[in-house]
Amino acid sequence: MVNLKPLLPLLTAAGILLAGNGLQGTLIALRAAQEGFDPALVGFMGMGYFVGFMISCLFAARLIRAVGHIRVFAALAAIAAAGSLLLVLVIDPYVWIALRFVLGFCFAGLFMTIESWLNGAVANAERARVLSLYRMIDLAVVTGAQFLIPAFGVAGFALFAVMAMMICLSLVPVSLGDRSNPMPPEEIRFSATAIWAISPVACIGCITIGLTNSAFRLMGPIYAGNIGMDTADVALFISAGIVGGAVLQYPLGWLSDRLDRRWVLITSTTGAVVAGLFLAQAAGTSALLNYAGIFVFGAFALPLYSLSAAHANDRAKPGQFVLVAAGLSFFFSLGASIGPVLAAWVMKTFGVSAFFTYTSVVHASLVVVTLWRMRVRGRPLAARTRRFVTLLRTSPVLTRMAQGTSGQERPEA
Repeated sequence: MVNLKPLLPLLTAAGILLAGNGLQGTLIALRAAQEGFDPALVGFMGMGYFVGFMISCLFAARLIRAVGHIRVFAALAAIAAAGSLLLVLVIDPYVWIALRFVLGFCFAGLFMTIESWLNGAVANAERARVLSLYRMIDLAVVTGAQFLIPAFGVAGFALFAVMAMMICLSLVPVSLGDRSNPMPPEEIRFSATAIWAISPVACIGCITIGLTNSAFRLMGPIYAGNIGMDTADVALFISAGIVGGAVLQYPLGWLSDRLDRRWVLITSTTGAVVAGLFLAQAAGTSALLNYAGIFVFGAFALPLYSLSAAHANDRAKPGQFVLVAAGLSFFFSLGASIGPVLAAWVMKTFGVSAFFTYTSVVHASLVVVTLWRMRVRGRPLAARTRRFVTLLRTSPVLTRMAQGTSGQERPEA
């Protein structure tokens, strides 16, 4: 059983911060449309965010090395809160592009600080479950924050103020509730090749997640609208995918703490491939089939980041957790920068339903690469298979089920 008590302040801060960030992405798109900004400029706002995100991956580790986790978190949260308020004080698309760059830099550093802190505080045997819990909090608060938009509306100042308040309040648990002093990184120079050497599978996995999950968040509503869903149905469609992702986060993390994480990564990715093909080929315009398909898609696709991150951090040295967090965020942002653009081209060229064919092809590529890496590095395939079968045979749940089926264990009269 994972002892979460020492991690509660950090997880609480993460939840508040992630809610504010998740609210910001939707709010900016809606407010920009209301202000009549050119759609191309709105696209550059998204690009600016991820460019800032990538650059932060190159420099945030040096900041953490210089002044420590808590001070970096406080400084970046303060800048992000000020930038969020400046969005509503200066309504100009070019100013917003610059601010989104700054906010991308800040949030990448904040996420890097949280994730490296978490990884430094847990053992390998608990890592995937803790990261899965972190991702569950992420999905839950981002989904819940969306309901603030209809409550406050996008036209005024109030929602921007709420967003800035969330970012500021994330400082409280970190500043007052946690006295730990996480180990600073041993190295201060960002090196993508060094991080790739630690775990190529995790790096490729993060690129894949950037290509698919970022496209789902942006292009998923367009897919749903084009198959005949109204605004409420589109919101339910996206929510179903996010809720699905929360359902399997912890079970897959629990399983990967007991097996070779790469097998669990392959299983989850294969599930995303099958769900994507179902949505592309069988769901059609049926609302029910699309809800079911996107729920399963989210259940298998959204946990992939935590599984990849756990695998990479298993192989990292104690002083490398910050650099690993920076590297995985960097590789994710590479995929996220081009994923929505590539998905939009696929939909325009081959039709709306081809969106999930695109995600299936990308996910299938990850399965192939992971199997190849398992052959190059690690135990023989037969040995891993025998371990998996042995685990299933010794499972108490499966043993009781087998006993009940064979009549060896019956309730007393």
